[in-house]
Amino acid sequence: MFAERDRFIRSAFWLSLFGGVLAAWVAIYAMAIPAELREASRVFGSAFWAELCVVTPDIAGYGRVVVMWTLMSTAMMLPTALPALGAYDDLSASGADTRPFGFVAGFLGVWIGFSFIAAALQMALFQVDIISSFGDSRSVALSAALLALAGLYQFSAFKESCASKCRAPVAFFLQNWDDGPWRMGVRLGATCLGCCWALMLLAFVGGMMSLAFMGLATLIMTLEKLPEIGRWIGRPLGVALLGAAGFVAATGI
Repeated sequence: MFAERDRFIRSAFWLSLFGGVLAAWVAIYAMAIPAELREASRVFGSAFWAELCVVTPDIAGYGRVVVMWTLMSTAMMLPTALPALGAYDDLSASGADTRPFGFVAGFLGVWIGFSFIAAALQMALFQVDIISSFGDSRSVALSAALLALAGLYQFSAFKESCASKCRAPVAFFLQNWDDGPWRMGVRLGATCLGCCWALMLLAFVGGMMSLAFMGLATLIMTLEKLPEIGRWIGRPLGVALLGAAGFVAATGI
């Protein structure tokens, strides 16, 4: 009986996880639709979504910008955590724990907190006209600075420490298992944030509504956390970002 219950919980967890990621990407795609096409959503009575998809921050308001960042964080960061979630599922299958939802809630809680900060930063930058209504930089200095920051951070010991923990999830869980699912989720979320915050802020360079940037960033951050691949990506990526920063500063593009 308990074995069947555990299998049901695990199946429901994975279905909910992939469903949530898919729903987040669909919502982001809806926000990227041009305004004239977006009006069609009102035909289906989706006034909330039509209003959420207003990309001008001063019209959308801080709350909706937070929702947008939360959707972005869910869509981009949960896929990067799949190896860790798989390791957690394997450990919990032994009967040690059957509360994966609490674990994911803790993980996402950290990124929701990041979303509040990122949304406030976006509102502030928009008010001084440094970024456009689509969230991409209008300032060569800002673009170059964010690229250089992300590039330099790739070489930092703190970045490597966080990335190494993400690449060894089993060791991470064994060290923190007594904390329980929610606190472990928070710890992993904080580690993930320490690994990826600088790359996430490059959304202000690539554009908040750019699905191409989001897809590429998600792929890079996912590969960075794979044990056999990630260690070979960090420094070359840092060199590429620093090169991009120099190119932007030199050309003004």
